Amino acid sequence: MSPESWPAIEEHVYLRTFRRVPVTIVRGQGTRVWDDAGRKYLDFVAGWAVNTLGHCHPVLVDAICRQAGTLIHTSNQFYTVPQLELAELLVSNSCMDRVFFANSGVEATEGAVKLARRYGKLHLNGAYEVITVGDSFHGRTLAMTAATAQPKFQEPYTPLPVGFVNVAWNDPEAIRKATGPLTCAVMLEPIQGESGVRIPAPDYLKHARQWCDERGILLILDEVQTGIARTGTLFAYEQAGIEPDVMAIAKGLGSGVPIGAILAKERASAFSPGDHGGTFTGNPLVCAAATAVMRYVIENDIPAHVRRVGAHFLACLQDIVRDFPIAREARGAGLLLALEFREDIAEDVTLQCLQKGLLINKVRTNTLRFMPPLTVTGQEVDEGISILRGVLASRA
Repeated sequence: MSPESWPAIEEHVYLRTFRRVPVTIVRGQGTRVWDDAGRKYLDFVAGWAVNTLGHCHPVLVDAICRQAGTLIHTSNQFYTVPQLELAELLVSNSCMDRVFFANSGVEATEGAVKLARRYGKLHLNGAYEVITVGDSFHGRTLAMTAATAQPKFQEPYTPLPVGFVNVAWNDPEAIRKATGPLTCAVMLEPIQGESGVRIPAPDYLKHARQWCDERGILLILDEVQTGIARTGTLFAYEQAGIEPDVMAIAKGLGSGVPIGAILAKERASAFSPGDHGGTFTGNPLVCAAATAVMRYVIENDIPAHVRRVGAHFLACLQDIVRDFPIAREARGAGLLLALEFREDIAEDVTLQCLQKGLLINKVRTNTLRFMPPLTVTGQEVDEGISILRGVLASRA
């Protein structure tokens, strides 16, 4: 199988679901990856905010190898040590009391909604509706497409499952007006990553928390992208000064190994045995990997590193806004950042950066997203910024 044939093979055998950048990555180490022709790239995509420790970090590799030689999988009919270790680690380092492991972010968000519905059935006279907000993104199952308040994702699949009320983003009054006797929860992202790293007003989550308390409904935070130190604290809710009742995490938890989790306060833990489950959920291999990631993040104070390097990265992007009239705004928290342009040039800039050895993400037609490994150095940030500035200068 020659490298030249790979795109043709995909076209022949794979469902047409992705718009791929024209590069085939075959190896990674730290913040670098290599393609099938041996070309090296600086990776500021990190598997879409997944590769917390970068590529092939020895701590993660060792944990996977050790566990693969011990026990890869057994069902949840039995206890396993890695699952219990990871659950205890997450509970002891968050405001939550209980954990259920999933295989992905969308399983975590869907499980969180299922938990809220069960809570509504038991404690809110059968309430089942969940309020979500405009331009949110909660995953691509049919139910989470209904939760994701973006018509471009919803329209191809109507009629959608009922039970979701979509309201305006960053508008506490819209949440209040939409709340009714059928409302069991409000689900929000602390930062809207897939919509261009949109950061709400500082008191937005506090207003949502207060309203949920007043109405006795649950506040669900979708921290699939913001969790595990991505924004400079272990979880983004810490920066908002509130605590959710239920939280969904995934992406950075396994640093590339597929795992998600639902975390809940004791009062929101409405599931009983048999209410939820999954064959592969919380299997020993992924839990051992995620435990190694979590321990490394905590013991090496990765959140502090993210705050330092992220502040430098944001300052560099703000300098680009100052120096290039086509750039409109730089924004972000920690190592989840965006650069918005005045024109729809994001795809062209992404491809030009690719040619010069930098991988970035076009999150919108006029917006680039940067989500490098949390171990990225200031020097690597400067290298990537230099490439980006060169590309923008060549367009002037």
